[in-house]
Amino acid sequence: MFNDIGALELVTIVVLAILIFGPDKLPKVIQDVSGFIRKIRAFSDSAKQDIRSELGPEFKDFEFEDLNPKTFIRKQLTENEDLQELRSSFDLRKELNEVTDAVNSRETGSAPAASPASATPAAGTGPDLLKKPAAPAQEPRTPFDADAT
Repeated sequence: MFNDIGALELVTIVVLAILIFGPDKLPKVIQDVSGFIRKIRAFSDSAKQDIRSELGPEFKDFEFEDLNPKTFIRKQLTENEDLQELRSSFDLRKELNEVTDAVNSRETGSAPAASPASATPAAGTGPDLLKKPAAPAQEPRTPFDADAT
């Protein structure tokens, strides 16, 4: 709950509490606040138990933290057996290596004696992926008349 409070902030809170409540009333205030926090926790726990009992036995393992969307999605992705099977069957590196090998074998198979820079694609093999496309021809610009605008 107070994970981000540093030592300086804690000292500041203690000094302010002593200044506001005084050294003689501070123990009573701390006791009252801690009792209030205990009552809130007990009320929260009893409310959770009531909700679990009303939901029935099929929701016995229900956790309220699961209602957080991040937790819900993480739990569904890690516990779903179908997704685990799909994730284990699909290997992206293997697929990329197969595609790379296929491209390299087609490239070396079409012109084994020529270098890749001077290789021309054979008829029906598709475009040469190593060759840079020609720059499109620029259209002539129409004259600009400043008086007409």
